[in-house]
Amino acid sequence: MLLPTEPLITNPTWIVLVVLGLILFTPMVLERLKIPSIVGLIVAGMLVGPHGVYLLSRDASFEIFGKVGLYYIMFLASLGMNLTDVQRYRWGALAFGSISFALPMALGFLANRWGLGLSLPAAVLVAAMYSGHTLLTYPLVMRWGLARHRSVGMAVGGTILTNVLTLVVLAVVGGMFKPDGGDFNVWHLLGRVALVTAGLFLLMPSLARWFFRRFDEGVVQYVFVLVLVFLGAGLMEWAGMEGLLGAFLVGIVLNREIPAVGPLMQRIEFVGNALFIPYFLIGVGMIINLHAILSGWHIAAMALAMIIVGTAGKLLAAQLVGRALQFSATERNMVGGLSTARAASALAIAMVGYEIILPDGKHLLNEDVVGAAMMLILGSCIIASALTERAARQLMLSGATLATSAENEEKDSLVVALANPRMVIPMTNMALMLRSASATSQLTAVSVVLSDDAEERAVAQQGLDYAAKMAATVGVRMQTHCRRSVNAVTGIVHTAGEHEASDILIGLHQKKSISATFFGKFATDLFEAASQQIMVYRPLVPIHSLRRMHIVVPRSGEYDPGFRHWATRLATLSVQLSCRISVYGAPETMEALRKIWESSKQKPEVEYHDFTSWDDLLPLASRLRSDHLAVFISARRGMPSHHRYLDQLPMQIERYFSMRSWMIVLPKMDARQ
Repeated sequence: MLLPTEPLITNPTWIVLVVLGLILFTPMVLERLKIPSIVGLIVAGMLVGPHGVYLLSRDASFEIFGKVGLYYIMFLASLGMNLTDVQRYRWGALAFGSISFALPMALGFLANRWGLGLSLPAAVLVAAMYSGHTLLTYPLVMRWGLARHRSVGMAVGGTILTNVLTLVVLAVVGGMFKPDGGDFNVWHLLGRVALVTAGLFLLMPSLARWFFRRFDEGVVQYVFVLVLVFLGAGLMEWAGMEGLLGAFLVGIVLNREIPAVGPLMQRIEFVGNALFIPYFLIGVGMIINLHAILSGWHIAAMALAMIIVGTAGKLLAAQLVGRALQFSATERNMVGGLSTARAASALAIAMVGYEIILPDGKHLLNEDVVGAAMMLILGSCIIASALTERAARQLMLSGATLATSAENEEKDSLVVALANPRMVIPMTNMALMLRSASATSQLTAVSVVLSDDAEERAVAQQGLDYAAKMAATVGVRMQTHCRRSVNAVTGIVHTAGEHEASDILIGLHQKKSISATFFGKFATDLFEAASQQIMVYRPLVPIHSLRRMHIVVPRSGEYDPGFRHWATRLATLSVQLSCRISVYGAPETMEALRKIWESSKQKPEVEYHDFTSWDDLLPLASRLRSDHLAVFISARRGMPSHHRYLDQLPMQIERYFSMRSWMIVLPKMDARQ
């Protein structure tokens, strides 16, 4: 069959229409066939590309959007991972990164040199294809909500070392065979990479924190993030490495600056998964020349050998490290699935190797090797997608038992009171961060109107609508109530009772002087009328800029009925914000907290400090910075942890913490544990 020699569609409008059609319909069709959408988009690119029916040409748009998509995959992988888990499993990630590089490299070199008969430098370069991997199936993990699972954290953490070593091999071999290769120095390369990395980690967090504090408009923040991603990629290319490493490092740098459930993260994931990443996958498919590969058995045999050796090396590394860390079989399969796909680094190695011309005029990697490498990309993506999809489904099914056992636990329902229009954004953000990820958790916003004034009611409803819109941007359904009542406390208590609320979140009243009515009449009456856990929040900086929580717990706090509840709630806040916790209290209390957090699904990064000087909080205040949050656990009268020094807490907060963000937690009275 004769294939066209020119693309059938050249009009930009129709090109975009065809690409969007592929992005829209390919996953829908392949979902019925149980084929991962990632593989489907690559196959779609093969069919419509120059080596298929030639419907589209791989023009500059695919080059540009493809590069953005490639950077996006690496950026999202590091941005979405749980750095606390990476820190906790850092030795496992280091071991996996080392073994998943060395094992495929060794097996691949032997197979390439004596099995495929490649030259020494070509054997090393192709073996680097087996060692490196692209987190191409990471969008599948995100779709299943497993981005913060420990197996995913270890796989992503190991990717850092694996890809760095792979790109170093590429840079060294490529530098040796460049026309000016005589001037190549590997130490200069490593020095530039170290300089760029140090600059990213030292300067970019402060820059991002400063920008996010001063500009809260969503589009502006999103564009700023893209600028940082391409800045990191460009600097890494200047250093002599591939830009994807820079994008990956920028994701690590911004990991603690962008909350996992915030609106900005939602925008980043949406745009990448809807446009840039599919564009990249279609572009990868366009490179694969299936006709040339099938025309000769030796290319197919070479591709099969590459797929077998590369897959075996990665899966064996995942099994070895996973067993050492006592991972389940499903978790080991998840690690193997995430580390099996080749796209970015393999494509870069193939292109660099093909562009290197040896003294005899031949390519270092000839067309047969490049064709086999394209089949390696396709085959590894199919295997990785199948493994990751299956492992993700099994992990979620295994989690169903946890959900079943949790059915008898108390209902997770949070009510946030919105009164001041200027506090709608910070109060809603805090409520979203405190909300657990449980499918049964509820979030309700209430605004109490004390009169029949239509204008007052309209202002209150406007604030509630904006809060609901903020929640909707991160996929959370917020119920809103604009309630008419003669008393604000009565309105909130009735709303909390109707929704079986476990927590009530309020802001500090706008009072200028400090006295016995520090909390104001509203909060004081609410403390007496509501049995739920009450949290009083006073923000001074945006919540996503918080880096540490200082939690002060009174003596005997572990005996309070709401002890486990507030500990779980604050652990959720810590994990959502990726911020560390410093706990201050009696040794017995901290030991009880340690047991709760170590046995829960939310495992924050915690430091424990003996603390008994409740009469003077100045030493604690001196430890706080502007990006810290002070959390004071109070107690109701009659509770085991209630002491006289808690009566002086408002005065000390006003004296020592007036320039810091803080929260007071009043535990619930009748928690069922």
